[in-house]
Amino acid sequence: MTTLTSSPDRLETLGGHPLIVSPARTGLSPDSPALTVLTDFSHTPPLTVSADTPILDARKVMQHGRVRLLLVVDDRGRCQGVLTAREVIGGRRTTLAMQQRALPRSEVTAGMVQIPCQELGALPLERLANLTIGQLVRDLESFGDQHLLVTETDRRQGLRIRGVISAADIGRALGTDMSSVPEARSFADICRVVLGHDL
Repeated sequence: MTTLTSSPDRLETLGGHPLIVSPARTGLSPDSPALTVLTDFSHTPPLTVSADTPILDARKVMQHGRVRLLLVVDDRGRCQGVLTAREVIGGRRTTLAMQQRALPRSEVTAGMVQIPCQELGALPLERLANLTIGQLVRDLESFGDQHLLVTETDRRQGLRIRGVISAADIGRALGTDMSSVPEARSFADICRVVLGHDL
């Protein structure tokens, strides 16, 4: 194994003000396939919590994973709903759960404030595969959420959640200046910025 000694002749002195290497730009454009902005759960496992997870713990999972959405699952790994960063920080559902159950925030669980699957919209993978990023953005112009689930149908298992698309990821992928929408509040917010760039 090679070891680095502290011998001065093995090191170089930084002179001037050197540049810092940055990742290469993705080169994506509105004409790129919409599949390129999909977080595909067959390659990237989703972050999940159980329904009885306190939202304070769920927030730590989000922070550690650098995500703003968690899937809430039952003991068989089936999706019951989603938990958003807005709720774990203190959204309407959290306030209602505290008031209706007379609970402190520390006792509110993911299951109490999740958005159940029955209330969620989703985009089939087959449809996504036929869209460009620009077409996807136009389709989502009035969609007020930050994340969109993508589904697929398996002959044996039926409907499955294949992945998720994030409004913020679309903005970053297109290299859009998101300074006017720092929190990527929703697809509608992202679309207002992106559509202003002549898609």
